[in-house]
Amino acid sequence: MEKILICGAGGFIGSHMAKRLSEEGNFVRVVDIKWDGFMDEPYYSEKLTLDLREKENCMKATKGVDIVFQFAADMGGIGYITQIGADIMKNSSLININMIQASLENKIKKIFFSSSACIYPEYKQLESNVTALREDDAIPAQPDQFYGWEKLYAEKLYEGYGKDYGLNYRIARFHNIFGPYGTYDGGKEKAPAALCRKVALASNPGEIDIWGDGEQTRSFCYIDDCLEGCIKLMNSDYKEPLNIGSDEMVTINEMADMIIEISGKKITKKFDSSKPQGVRGRNSDNTLIKKVLGWAPSTTLKEGIEKTYPWIAEQVNKK
Repeated sequence: MEKILICGAGGFIGSHMAKRLSEEGNFVRVVDIKWDGFMDEPYYSEKLTLDLREKENCMKATKGVDIVFQFAADMGGIGYITQIGADIMKNSSLININMIQASLENKIKKIFFSSSACIYPEYKQLESNVTALREDDAIPAQPDQFYGWEKLYAEKLYEGYGKDYGLNYRIARFHNIFGPYGTYDGGKEKAPAALCRKVALASNPGEIDIWGDGEQTRSFCYIDDCLEGCIKLMNSDYKEPLNIGSDEMVTINEMADMIIEISGKKITKKFDSSKPQGVRGRNSDNTLIKKVLGWAPSTTLKEGIEKTYPWIAEQVNKK
């Protein structure tokens, strides 16, 4: 049995990871500054409410644990990360600086850092029919948001601590993780959850709004595949950043149509060009993850939406 710390366990990916590792029989300590997740049942062995921007709190959180999963960050969907710059960079940088130092001083065995596909250069994502992004595309750097710059900085921070102090780290670049028990309203939700909410709220027949023209492209990775990839990466000897994402690229229109079909409603779409839509196209190249781990995400977008939409619709109906 490992003693594991999950940072950011009040959020979507962190709570799912804590639940899985707890069910596998590990001691799981969870920490977050707030608990706004949607899991009702206990999914941890110990719970700490701490602000990880403070080093003394990171020391307390990492004391006595073997493994750290660092998911804590100031983040949100495209509406949030296009509005906020300074706080995202300051808050997330402080968390990572202090968590790395505390992990080193408390002699943890291994730490996982959740980076993002937002680190990839904007100049490689200007067309909808985009070439899938390989890990070595990151440099020369030109992320399109402050959020991406902070994640890229943090990657180099972990690398530096590994080189200079022997920190044993792993880095994954997430590509749009989605699923049940995630944020679906309030401004920090991501595209799959936002569209599920809009469809659930719409009358039948009804109408929903799409940000942009809907022809921007993305790939979306279901939460169970994300967890599996993280654990496999942690159990490997690979220390370079690795994509964890689906390579099933779709337009936002295609995803919206899929959600509408699953809902059984008759819904039309209207388009709002005034809203942020991020890069024009983004997809994950999974060549390296297949080589390194002998595995890649395989849940289709439709399979994931079929599990996610009913949960979001239920939450909307409760309100």
